[in-house]
Amino acid sequence: MKTMIERASGSKGSDRVVVIGGGLSGLAVASRIQQSGQALRRPVEVVVLESKDRVGGVIATDHRDGFMLERGPDSFITNKPWAMDLCRRLNLDDQLIEADPTYRRSFVVRKGKLAAVPEGFVLMAPHRLAPVLSSPILSLRGKLRLLAEALIPRREGPGEESLAAFARRRLGREAFDRLVQPLVGGIYTGDPNNLSLRATLPQFLAMENEHGGLIRAAWRRRKESDARIETESSGARYGMFVSLAEGMGALPQALAASLDAGTVKTNSPVRRISRSSTGSGWVVELLNGPALEADAVVATTEAHAAARMIDGHDASLALQLRAIPYASSIIVNVAYRCDRVKHTLDGYGFVVPAVENRRIFAASFLNVKFPRRAPEGTALIRVFVGGASQPELFDLDDDAVRQVVAAELGELIGATGPPLLLEIARHARTMPQYVLGHLEAVESIRRKAAMHSNLFLTGVAYDGVGIPDCIRAAEATADAVVARLAAAGSIAAA
Repeated sequence: MKTMIERASGSKGSDRVVVIGGGLSGLAVASRIQQSGQALRRPVEVVVLESKDRVGGVIATDHRDGFMLERGPDSFITNKPWAMDLCRRLNLDDQLIEADPTYRRSFVVRKGKLAAVPEGFVLMAPHRLAPVLSSPILSLRGKLRLLAEALIPRREGPGEESLAAFARRRLGREAFDRLVQPLVGGIYTGDPNNLSLRATLPQFLAMENEHGGLIRAAWRRRKESDARIETESSGARYGMFVSLAEGMGALPQALAASLDAGTVKTNSPVRRISRSSTGSGWVVELLNGPALEADAVVATTEAHAAARMIDGHDASLALQLRAIPYASSIIVNVAYRCDRVKHTLDGYGFVVPAVENRRIFAASFLNVKFPRRAPEGTALIRVFVGGASQPELFDLDDDAVRQVVAAELGELIGATGPPLLLEIARHARTMPQYVLGHLEAVESIRRKAAMHSNLFLTGVAYDGVGIPDCIRAAEATADAVVARLAAAGSIAAA
């Protein structure tokens, strides 16, 4: 081809794997392949191409004036082992910190006021009924309907059910509107009316199928293990969340530092990928450098970005990738002096039901949730704007976003005066929406991608949006890459 190509694959006695994307998925893929390569006779060269000037993707931590600002996720859940395992392999054990147990609760907005999520109410399952019945969040009618969940038969018949339809059917409309929708929306930045229950929270479908209902299943599980952490926490299961002492940005940074020197190439956006003229490998064309030949390519970017790169080679696969919808959101880190906030901030944060018609959908009190996030006497709050339910808010300019945040926090927690700090992070089309039919769509994408030898897809678009799920999928993909090359005879096992 006319484009200058850097090194024919295998010409230096090694195989080359090009990983597109230097976020957590891409770095985890590269790390796993290099670890596997140490036990193989033939070396594997891994190249990670990242379009931005830093690694980590949406995970980033900034330090400013004594504040620790998380521009993306601020923690990860521990009941899935893959993130904890990775931290241990990277010798980050001593940095792991648990959420402060002092105020282990969250709030939900009810008529402009913050009310505590009932203790033991986990996303959709009430593990304890007394706190629900005494909560001001639901009316008497809503509480009675929730109690009737134990009498609702399991759903029969074919067809996929949305998360919203499931919650309304089992718990009633009010419990969905006032509890389930804001709690789930805060996790997926999505609209539960469109989200697939099977693809997002299949454990609740299993609870219905195995035990006949959510209350029955929750009681049985609590009886079997009274010490389960999730039965003692509320809402988003904050008791199972951990972070890193230096912020979540330390995770991708440590992962990148563990790779062989020269593995990661930042400021290296990819134009397209295509088959090599020899037909035995791939050519990865860059926007600002020579093309790379590779024995295998792993795309870890958003599905729509992968579609753009593969479009010229397989337009049908690109079309399927583009069909995965994404939501955009804004995270605003804002700090106040504590005496400028009327609310006592005696919890980890709050979520906002869509029926409240407000312009933010959640906020996290980061200085309460984790230690050493803000100077003494100050409050650091992360505010979430936009998402799938209010996509128009993402288009607001920075001044308008500042006004929205000031107005909403003023009304909801009594924040007054100019903030000590306000930092806006925009995440355009970064959160995939697992809508109805998602699992079937991913299966079809995987079948089509498998028709192209040594082309692999992984990332949050397919198998889970949480950090542990992201790591699990990336490492499984890396294992598949090594196995494929070995089966093809490119790698001779030691």
